[in-house]
Amino acid sequence: MILLNRISLILLLLIPLNLITPSFPGVDAADSKSAGSDTVEGEDEAAVEEEGAVTGTGEEEDDGGSLKPSPDVDTYFMFTKPAGKGLELPANSDAHFLVGFANRGQKDFIIETMDASFRYAMDFNFHIQNFSAIPYNKIVKPNHETTLAYSFFISEAYSTRPYGFTVNLLYKDKDGNQFMNAVYNETVNITEVDEGLDGETIFLYIFLIGLVGLLLFGAQQLVLSMSKKRTSSAPKPKVEVGTVSTTDVDYDWLPPETLSAINKSPRNKQSPRQRKVKRGTGSSEDK
Repeated sequence: MILLNRISLILLLLIPLNLITPSFPGVDAADSKSAGSDTVEGEDEAAVEEEGAVTGTGEEEDDGGSLKPSPDVDTYFMFTKPAGKGLELPANSDAHFLVGFANRGQKDFIIETMDASFRYAMDFNFHIQNFSAIPYNKIVKPNHETTLAYSFFISEAYSTRPYGFTVNLLYKDKDGNQFMNAVYNETVNITEVDEGLDGETIFLYIFLIGLVGLLLFGAQQLVLSMSKKRTSSAPKPKVEVGTVSTTDVDYDWLPPETLSAINKSPRNKQSPRQRKVKRGTGSSEDK
Protein backbone atom coordinates (compact mmCIF):
# COMPACT_ATOMS: atom_id res chain seq x y z
CA MET A 1 0.00 0.00 0.00
CA ILE A 2 2.81 2.36 0.79
CA LEU A 3 4.46 1.56 -2.56
CA LEU A 4 1.26 2.22 -4.50
CA ASN A 5 0.82 5.52 -2.76
CA ARG A 6 4.33 6.60 -3.69
CA ILE A 7 3.88 5.54 -7.33
CA SER A 8 0.60 7.46 -7.57
CA LEU A 9 2.23 10.52 -6.04
CA ILE A 10 5.10 10.37 -8.56
CA LEU A 11 2.64 10.07 -11.47
CA LEU A 12 0.67 13.06 -10.19
CA LEU A 13 3.86 15.10 -10.17
CA LEU A 14 5.09 14.01 -13.63
CA ILE A 15 1.84 14.43 -15.57
CA PRO A 16 1.50 18.25 -14.96
CA LEU A 17 5.15 18.73 -15.90
CA ASN A 18 4.58 17.05 -19.28
CA LEU A 19 1.55 19.23 -19.89
CA ILE A 20 3.33 22.46 -18.95
CA THR A 21 6.66 21.84 -20.76
CA PRO A 22 6.19 22.29 -24.56
CA SER A 23 8.04 20.26 -27.15
CA PHE A 24 10.87 21.76 -29.12
CA PRO A 25 8.93 22.13 -32.38
CA GLY A 26 6.31 24.08 -30.53
CA VAL A 27 8.92 26.30 -29.06
CA ASP A 28 10.36 27.03 -32.49
CA ALA A 29 6.94 27.90 -33.82
CA ALA A 30 6.33 30.21 -30.87
CA ASP A 31 9.70 31.85 -31.40
CA SER A 32 8.94 32.37 -35.08
CA LYS A 33 5.54 33.86 -34.23
CA SER A 34 7.09 36.20 -31.68
CA ALA A 35 9.70 37.24 -34.21
CA GLY A 36 6.99 37.93 -36.75
CA SER A 37 5.01 39.92 -34.25
CA ASP A 38 8.11 41.93 -33.41
CA THR A 39 8.52 42.72 -37.07
CA VAL A 40 4.90 43.76 -37.42
CA GLU A 41 5.08 45.84 -34.26
CA GLY A 42 8.20 47.52 -35.55
CA GLU A 43 6.45 48.35 -38.81
CA ASP A 44 3.41 49.60 -36.90
CA GLU A 45 5.56 51.77 -34.69
CA ALA A 46 7.23 53.25 -37.74
CA ALA A 47 3.84 53.95 -39.31
CA VAL A 48 2.58 55.48 -36.05
CA GLU A 49 5.66 57.67 -35.86
CA GLU A 50 5.07 58.85 -39.40
CA GLU A 51 1.40 59.55 -38.65
CA GLY A 52 2.39 61.32 -35.46
CA ALA A 53 4.79 63.48 -37.40
CA VAL A 54 2.05 64.38 -39.87
CA THR A 55 -0.43 65.05 -37.07
CA GLY A 56 2.03 67.18 -35.17
CA THR A 57 2.69 69.22 -38.28
CA GLY A 58 -1.04 69.73 -38.70
CA GLU A 59 -1.43 70.90 -35.09
CA GLU A 60 1.44 73.31 -35.48
CA GLU A 61 -0.17 74.64 -38.62
CA ASP A 62 -3.45 75.07 -36.75
CA ASP A 63 -1.70 76.89 -33.92
CA GLY A 64 0.11 79.06 -36.37
CA GLY A 65 -3.13 79.85 -38.21
CA SER A 66 -5.12 80.85 -35.08
CA LEU A 67 -6.26 84.46 -34.82
CA LYS A 68 -3.89 86.77 -32.98
CA PRO A 69 -3.91 90.50 -32.28
CA SER A 70 -2.27 92.87 -34.68
CA PRO A 71 0.85 94.68 -33.44
CA ASP A 72 -0.45 97.88 -35.07
CA VAL A 73 -3.63 98.00 -32.97
CA ASP A 74 -4.10 99.19 -29.39
CA THR A 75 -7.34 98.49 -27.53
CA TYR A 76 -8.81 100.00 -24.36
CA PHE A 77 -11.65 98.79 -22.14
CA MET A 78 -13.86 100.59 -19.63
CA PHE A 79 -17.11 99.74 -17.84
CA THR A 80 -19.68 102.56 -17.93
CA LYS A 81 -22.48 100.76 -16.08
CA PRO A 82 -21.92 100.10 -13.28
CA ALA A 83 -19.52 103.03 -13.27
CA GLY A 84 -16.40 102.58 -11.23
CA LYS A 85 -17.15 98.91 -10.45
CA GLY A 86 -15.24 97.02 -13.08
CA LEU A 87 -14.91 93.88 -10.98
CA GLU A 88 -18.44 93.84 -9.48
CA LEU A 89 -21.52 93.42 -11.65
CA PRO A 90 -24.99 93.43 -10.04
CA ALA A 91 -27.35 90.65 -11.07
CA ASN A 92 -30.74 91.30 -12.72
CA SER A 93 -29.45 94.48 -14.38
CA ASP A 94 -27.83 95.76 -17.56
CA ALA A 95 -24.09 96.20 -17.95
CA HIS A 96 -22.46 98.59 -20.43
CA PHE A 97 -18.85 98.99 -21.47
CA LEU A 98 -16.80 100.83 -24.09
CA VAL A 99 -13.88 99.53 -26.16
CA GLY A 100 -11.37 101.91 -27.69
CA PHE A 101 -9.66 100.90 -30.95
CA ALA A 102 -6.50 102.78 -32.09
CA ASN A 103 -4.87 102.14 -35.49
CA ARG A 104 -1.12 102.73 -35.15
CA GLY A 105 -0.18 101.17 -38.50
CA GLN A 106 -0.17 102.27 -42.12
CA LYS A 107 -3.14 100.22 -43.33
CA ASP A 108 -6.85 100.49 -42.89
CA PHE A 109 -8.51 98.15 -40.42
CA ILE A 110 -12.11 96.97 -40.62
CA ILE A 111 -13.79 96.18 -37.31
CA GLU A 112 -16.16 93.29 -37.92
CA THR A 113 -17.76 91.99 -34.70
CA MET A 114 -17.39 92.03 -30.92
CA ASP A 115 -18.75 89.40 -28.53
CA ALA A 116 -18.72 88.70 -24.80
CA SER A 117 -19.13 85.61 -22.67
CA PHE A 118 -19.12 84.36 -19.09
CA ARG A 119 -16.60 81.62 -18.38
CA TYR A 120 -15.87 79.29 -15.51
CA ALA A 121 -13.50 81.14 -13.17
CA MET A 122 -11.19 78.13 -12.71
CA ASP A 123 -11.07 77.29 -16.43
CA PHE A 124 -11.72 80.01 -19.01
CA ASN A 125 -12.15 77.38 -21.73
CA PHE A 126 -15.47 76.35 -20.15
CA HIS A 127 -18.26 78.64 -21.41
CA ILE A 128 -21.22 79.40 -19.11
CA GLN A 129 -23.09 81.93 -21.28
CA ASN A 130 -22.29 83.47 -24.66
CA PHE A 131 -23.72 86.89 -25.44
CA SER A 132 -24.59 88.15 -28.90
CA ALA A 133 -21.86 89.10 -31.36
CA ILE A 134 -22.58 92.65 -32.51
CA PRO A 135 -21.49 93.49 -36.08
CA TYR A 136 -19.89 96.91 -36.57
CA ASN A 137 -18.23 96.81 -40.04
CA LYS A 138 -16.42 100.02 -39.24
CA ILE A 139 -13.29 101.22 -41.09
CA VAL A 140 -10.51 102.80 -39.05
CA LYS A 141 -7.92 104.81 -40.99
CA PRO A 142 -4.22 104.84 -40.06
CA ASN A 143 -3.46 106.95 -36.98
CA HIS A 144 -7.17 107.14 -36.14
CA GLU A 145 -9.20 105.89 -33.19
CA THR A 146 -12.77 104.85 -32.61
CA THR A 147 -14.96 103.80 -29.69
CA LEU A 148 -17.32 100.83 -29.66
CA ALA A 149 -20.25 100.36 -27.26
CA TYR A 150 -21.60 97.07 -26.01
CA SER A 151 -24.32 96.16 -23.49
CA PHE A 152 -25.68 92.91 -22.09
CA PHE A 153 -28.11 91.76 -19.40
CA ILE A 154 -27.01 89.79 -16.33
CA SER A 155 -29.69 87.31 -15.27
CA GLU A 156 -30.79 87.08 -11.66
CA ALA A 157 -30.16 83.31 -11.83
CA TYR A 158 -26.43 83.92 -11.36
CA SER A 159 -25.23 83.26 -7.83
CA THR A 160 -22.94 85.65 -6.00
CA ARG A 161 -19.53 84.25 -6.87
CA PRO A 162 -16.64 85.00 -9.27
CA TYR A 163 -17.02 84.39 -13.01
CA GLY A 164 -14.63 84.72 -15.88
CA PHE A 165 -15.60 87.49 -18.32
CA THR A 166 -14.12 87.62 -21.81
CA VAL A 167 -14.63 90.20 -24.58
CA ASN A 168 -13.26 89.39 -28.05
CA LEU A 169 -12.88 91.91 -30.87
CA LEU A 170 -12.64 90.53 -34.42
CA TYR A 171 -11.18 92.72 -37.18
CA LYS A 172 -9.11 92.54 -40.39
CA ASP A 173 -6.75 94.73 -42.33
CA LYS A 174 -7.02 96.03 -45.88
CA ASP A 175 -5.39 92.88 -47.27
CA GLY A 176 -7.99 90.61 -45.64
CA ASN A 177 -5.80 89.27 -42.83
CA GLN A 178 -7.95 88.35 -39.84
CA PHE A 179 -7.06 89.42 -36.27
CA MET A 180 -8.67 89.09 -32.88
CA ASN A 181 -8.02 90.93 -29.62
CA ALA A 182 -9.17 89.72 -26.22
CA VAL A 183 -9.87 93.23 -24.99
CA TYR A 184 -11.02 91.94 -21.59
CA ASN A 185 -10.20 88.59 -20.06
CA GLU A 186 -10.46 88.78 -16.27
CA THR A 187 -12.53 87.57 -13.33
CA VAL A 188 -15.56 89.57 -12.19
CA ASN A 189 -17.85 89.20 -9.17
CA ILE A 190 -21.64 89.12 -9.56
CA THR A 191 -23.39 90.67 -6.58
CA GLU A 192 -26.99 90.98 -5.43
CA VAL A 193 -28.93 94.13 -6.27
CA ASP A 194 -29.67 96.55 -3.40
CA GLU A 195 -32.26 98.95 -4.85
CA GLY A 196 -33.67 100.19 -1.53
CA LEU A 197 -37.47 100.55 -1.47
CA ASP A 198 -39.27 98.83 -4.30
CA GLY A 199 -42.96 98.24 -4.96
CA GLU A 200 -43.16 95.05 -2.93
CA THR A 201 -41.45 96.62 0.07
CA ILE A 202 -43.77 99.65 0.02
CA PHE A 203 -46.83 97.39 -0.19
CA LEU A 204 -45.50 95.34 2.73
CA TYR A 205 -45.04 98.46 4.85
CA ILE A 206 -48.58 99.67 4.03
CA PHE A 207 -49.98 96.27 4.96
CA LEU A 208 -48.11 96.27 8.28
CA ILE A 209 -49.32 99.79 9.13
CA GLY A 210 -52.92 98.82 8.36
CA LEU A 211 -52.61 95.69 10.46
CA VAL A 212 -51.24 97.65 13.43
CA GLY A 213 -54.06 100.19 13.12
CA LEU A 214 -56.64 97.41 13.04
CA LEU A 215 -55.16 95.84 16.16
CA LEU A 216 -55.22 99.17 18.00
CA PHE A 217 -58.85 99.76 17.03
CA GLY A 218 -59.82 96.29 18.24
CA ALA A 219 -58.00 96.84 21.54
CA GLN A 220 -59.81 100.15 22.05
CA GLN A 221 -63.22 98.58 21.43
CA LEU A 222 -62.39 95.76 23.83
CA VAL A 223 -61.42 98.21 26.59
CA LEU A 224 -64.62 100.23 26.07
CA SER A 225 -66.82 97.15 26.22
CA MET A 226 -65.15 95.95 29.42
CA SER A 227 -65.59 99.35 31.08
CA LYS A 228 -69.30 99.39 30.15
CA LYS A 229 -69.77 95.96 31.68
CA ARG A 230 -68.13 97.08 34.91
CA THR A 231 -70.35 100.15 35.24
CA SER A 232 -73.53 98.18 34.53
CA SER A 233 -72.66 95.46 37.04
CA ALA A 234 -71.79 97.91 39.88
CA PRO A 235 -74.50 98.05 42.74
CA LYS A 236 -76.73 101.12 42.76
CA PRO A 237 -77.00 103.20 46.01
CA LYS A 238 -80.15 102.65 48.07
CA VAL A 239 -82.48 105.64 48.51
CA GLU A 240 -85.09 105.93 51.33
CA VAL A 241 -88.12 106.68 49.29
CA GLY A 242 -90.46 106.93 52.29
CA THR A 243 -88.47 109.58 54.10
CA VAL A 244 -87.98 111.63 50.99
CA SER A 245 -91.59 111.36 49.97
CA THR A 246 -92.92 112.50 53.35
CA THR A 247 -91.13 115.78 53.07
CA ASP A 248 -93.12 116.66 49.99
CA VAL A 249 -96.60 115.95 51.49
CA ASP A 250 -98.89 118.87 52.27
CA TYR A 251 -100.54 118.39 55.69
CA ASP A 252 -102.45 121.65 55.82
CA TRP A 253 -105.73 120.16 54.63
CA LEU A 254 -105.78 117.53 57.42
CA PRO A 255 -107.79 118.19 60.56
CA PRO A 256 -105.81 119.11 63.69
CA GLU A 257 -106.64 115.81 65.39
CA THR A 258 -105.08 113.80 62.59
CA LEU A 259 -102.02 115.94 62.51
CA SER A 260 -101.54 115.57 66.23
CA ALA A 261 -101.78 111.77 65.86
CA ILE A 262 -99.20 111.76 63.13
CA ASN A 263 -96.85 113.90 65.13
CA LYS A 264 -97.12 111.60 68.11
CA SER A 265 -95.88 108.56 66.14
CA PRO A 266 -92.22 107.50 66.86
CA ARG A 267 -91.20 107.58 63.17
CA ASN A 268 -92.18 111.16 62.72
CA LYS A 269 -90.42 112.19 65.92
CA GLN A 270 -87.09 111.08 64.42
CA SER A 271 -87.64 113.08 61.25
CA PRO A 272 -86.65 116.73 61.40
CA ARG A 273 -89.12 117.46 58.65
CA GLN A 274 -91.99 116.10 60.71
CA ARG A 275 -90.90 118.12 63.71
CA LYS A 276 -91.06 121.19 61.55
CA VAL A 277 -94.51 120.25 60.41
CA LYS A 278 -95.53 119.68 64.02
CA ARG A 279 -94.33 123.09 65.01
CA GLY A 280 -96.36 124.54 62.20
CA THR A 281 -99.42 122.64 63.37
CA GLY A 282 -99.00 123.79 66.99
CA SER A 283 -98.78 127.35 65.92
CA SER A 284 -102.01 126.95 64.00
CA GLU A 285 -103.75 125.59 67.09
CA ASP A 286 -102.67 128.52 69.18
CA LYS A 287 -104.22 130.74 66.65
